[in-house]
Amino acid sequence: MITQPAPRFTVPGMSTKDGAAVAATLQDRLNALNDLALTLKHVHWNVIGPNFIAVHEMLDPQIDAVRAMADECAERIASLGSSPLGTPGAIIEGRSWGDYSLVRATTQEHLGALDLVYTGVITDHRKAQETTSEADPVSEDLVIGQLRQLELFHWFIRAHLENTGGGLSTDGASTETSAAKKAGKAPGAKTA
Repeated sequence: MITQPAPRFTVPGMSTKDGAAVAATLQDRLNALNDLALTLKHVHWNVIGPNFIAVHEMLDPQIDAVRAMADECAERIASLGSSPLGTPGAIIEGRSWGDYSLVRATTQEHLGALDLVYTGVITDHRKAQETTSEADPVSEDLVIGQLRQLELFHWFIRAHLENTGGGLSTDGASTETSAAKKAGKAPGAKTA
């Protein structure tokens, strides 16, 4: 892993210590967003079965938006005087989650797994929003804007998993595999 040198400058009105701390928070989000973009593209390529084209095409705008979010994070890190790390090694080294566990699977199974993926990314984005709120309102605003889009995309995923009573087929799942199984067995779900 590349060792980050201590920043020698940051944005006006912020200490280099605070700038480095905010940049570290944003680096964690950069890792998560890069990972999410790759995961969404992986699902895009590997989804099969009923509703294939709807899910396949739903994911492309999400991928584009998540890539733009990653770019926004990287540019803010650079503005804060730090170096954004966007290499595969940085993602692997910096992440606290495992790799996406599904390969070729039905739309419902992938959507079930993506429900958990989005839950994790959004939960950690909310923590980043709290962390940046006092030190840097500009970075906080960036994270809040990303949360708005991520939560919208999560709703798109969950709309496929929701029953008429308002429950989710993935309720109680704690792993991508268990969420995929639950979503694949939901009433009305068809497996390929």
